[in-house]
Amino acid sequence: MEKPYIGPETKLPELTVKAILLGALLSMVLAGANAYLGLFAGLTVSASIPAAVISMAVLKLFKHQNILENNIVQTSASAGESLAAGVIFTFPALILMGYWEEFNYLETMLIALCGGVLGVFFTVPLRSALIVKQKLMFPEGVATSEVLKSGEEGGKAIKYLVAGSLVGALVKFFEAGFKIWEGVFEQGALLGKKGLAYFGMNLSPALIAVGYIVGIKISTLVFAGGVISWWIGIPLIISIEGADSLIQEYLVSGHLTGPADQVTATQLGSAIWTTKIRFLGVGAMVVGGLWALINLRSAIGMAVSQGVQAFKEKIDMSKVLRTERDTPMSWVLIGVGAMIVPIFIIYLREIQQIPISALMALFMVIAGFLFASVAGYMAGLVGSSNNPISGVTIATILTSALILLALLGTGAEKGPAAAILIGAVVCCAAAIAGDNMQDLKAGHILGATPRNQQIMQMVGVFAAAFVLPLVLQLLNTAYGFGPSTPEQPDSLAAPQATLMQSVAEGVFGSGLPWGMVYVGMALGVLIIVLDKIQERRGSDFRIPVLAVAVGLYLPFELDSAIMLGGIISWLIIRYQKKRKSEVGDFEAREQRSNRAGLLIASGLITGEALVGIFLAIPVAIYESSNVLAIVKEPFGSWPGLIVIAAICYWVYNLSTKVFTKDN
Repeated sequence: MEKPYIGPETKLPELTVKAILLGALLSMVLAGANAYLGLFAGLTVSASIPAAVISMAVLKLFKHQNILENNIVQTSASAGESLAAGVIFTFPALILMGYWEEFNYLETMLIALCGGVLGVFFTVPLRSALIVKQKLMFPEGVATSEVLKSGEEGGKAIKYLVAGSLVGALVKFFEAGFKIWEGVFEQGALLGKKGLAYFGMNLSPALIAVGYIVGIKISTLVFAGGVISWWIGIPLIISIEGADSLIQEYLVSGHLTGPADQVTATQLGSAIWTTKIRFLGVGAMVVGGLWALINLRSAIGMAVSQGVQAFKEKIDMSKVLRTERDTPMSWVLIGVGAMIVPIFIIYLREIQQIPISALMALFMVIAGFLFASVAGYMAGLVGSSNNPISGVTIATILTSALILLALLGTGAEKGPAAAILIGAVVCCAAAIAGDNMQDLKAGHILGATPRNQQIMQMVGVFAAAFVLPLVLQLLNTAYGFGPSTPEQPDSLAAPQATLMQSVAEGVFGSGLPWGMVYVGMALGVLIIVLDKIQERRGSDFRIPVLAVAVGLYLPFELDSAIMLGGIISWLIIRYQKKRKSEVGDFEAREQRSNRAGLLIASGLITGEALVGIFLAIPVAIYESSNVLAIVKEPFGSWPGLIVIAAICYWVYNLSTKVFTKDN
């Protein structure tokens, strides 16, 4: 058994007042930042390490503090940012489909809260099954524990986080606030009438940071999805149907506007991607979610059997080692039952049919546990930042929509919204489960008390659930969601939510392009086959289907920016390996360098996201995205390209300097 850093016989203060307050505050701040990032970029990242660094820096101001107290703070903070992922992947779909005109605070808060609490409860039996018995890696949990162990560097390390935050904030202010430059670089051209050449990149430091954090392998796979969509799929459709024919079709349907001879290659490509190509990602996501369930059937069975056994045995917790004390299973089952009641009431309010509402609530609990198990297991393999939350949510919404279609019929006006509401709870539960398992792994290594961590996970969920509806409403009022329009030029793309909307509405309205979905499913099967071949070869480069699927449904401009961040990460790693023979204490230098880069990247994300939320306030008040503009028209995209190049060099240069510097 792995020996904890703090032995079970040692008792240190964990659930202190200052830890609870700081954890709740960080949960709210990071939830808001991750909500903005997810709506903008379609990806979220774990905040465990930045939260740990902030906690160490703040708690050092107090006379008494310890490593387990710091771990408790980051546990609560990261629960907030993971709940944000579950919320922003689903709830905006209700706005996009016109079901809600604004975010209903009470319903949004209750569904997010119930989903998050269920996610915490579901991880109680999973902790023993996946962390203690199977000893999965949980890479971000291990990294967080190492950061906390080196707590004496907390005050020094936070300077990287602060620097990154300032740079991210300033860039966002100049681009989105002052409107000095355009936020996207795009170039496209029709190749005659039978093809298309295109390249685009979003000039966002946060996206570069996301690519840096997930690394070159995942970035490459995400970019590969964009290549399949924009460099293969769209040109293939144009070559088959012809550009003129497609332009006329989209002018009639309203996906394009203006004279036909003024439609650009980029506009045509975007219309094809919106109406057809991105549904390849739906098919691949469904296959990926089902494949994950198949692979995890034994782990899920183990978690269920251990949970039932723990409930039957009525274990005396006073005789259990402190480092193995979970929330009692009787409390877990009572808590799960209690959560069903408000969810059932919300479903009944929407559907107004008791049997169907009860079936929805039951399906939600079963799907929630299954996909929480998938998320927890995948977090153990690839980390929570790479977790297949989108895939399991799409699978849930598609299944829910098909069940509701059979029960309610095609004329059910509330059918699509009901499917989204089921998916919202499951998505929140799965997001929380994946992230919480990382925190429990860190606690397992450090010697924390699992029950205390589970309590703080609840604190983080409650804090985030109360603030997220307000953040969503502010962003919706200021920017709007979905593709940009003349009325909402700075609209947040909300890629997952637009996809969830399309799936739910498509099932009931027969508008889903099933041909593309089937091709996407076949593509998903092909990727799984290639991944199994790589596994048998013993290759380090695996091909998780869900990473490619994410790239398929993200706009290419986001895929390419994420890829650039991955390249920066790869260049730093290559530099470290080249200098390995020249320096002593390689592992310590590598750890310091990687931590500095990670904190800078986390700062870039946090700074940009918080300024994005801050800018939403004057935009919402004055109902104009140009309220702070200091020039009449942006100076094109070239200033942004220069800024992004400078930031890439800064991250590379600073990380390599930290590596070579003697400490």
